[in-house]
Amino acid sequence: MASVVVNGEQQQSARAGRSLLSFLRFDLGLTGTKYACGEGLCGACTVLVDGQPLRSCMTTVDAVAGGDITTIEGLATDGELHPVQQAFVDQVAMQCGYCIPGFIMTATALLGREANPTSGQIREALAENLCRCGTYQRIEQAVALAAEAMTGAAK
Repeated sequence: MASVVVNGEQQQSARAGRSLLSFLRFDLGLTGTKYACGEGLCGACTVLVDGQPLRSCMTTVDAVAGGDITTIEGLATDGELHPVQQAFVDQVAMQCGYCIPGFIMTATALLGREANPTSGQIREALAENLCRCGTYQRIEQAVALAAEAMTGAAK
């Protein structure tokens, strides 16, 4: 049995070899993390494990046993959106929205390690996330806005 912390709560999985994505969606009912390509190429299934972005479709629960997992549902606190989530709303950075949880999780990890990233750093960090609707410019602007909000620094 694998044990992980998901959004601050201890969870157990009797099927340690199951994909982390399936565990989150089907066992825990956390459907914000999306299944898309199933091959770790698009980023829609990205979650944070110990603060680092990880493709949950390609990872087993056993591989992250003992880890601290944050899903898109775990970012908001006390009914308040996380600054990255709010910036995506403010910038209308989504169209269909299917890819957005993965972008938000990847951006959150970036801002956790680089408080005031350059445009190039934002693009590099998000380069392996795919948006089929093509809202890349608004996504980049949302990450820059979130950085401003989180640091209080105007760009």
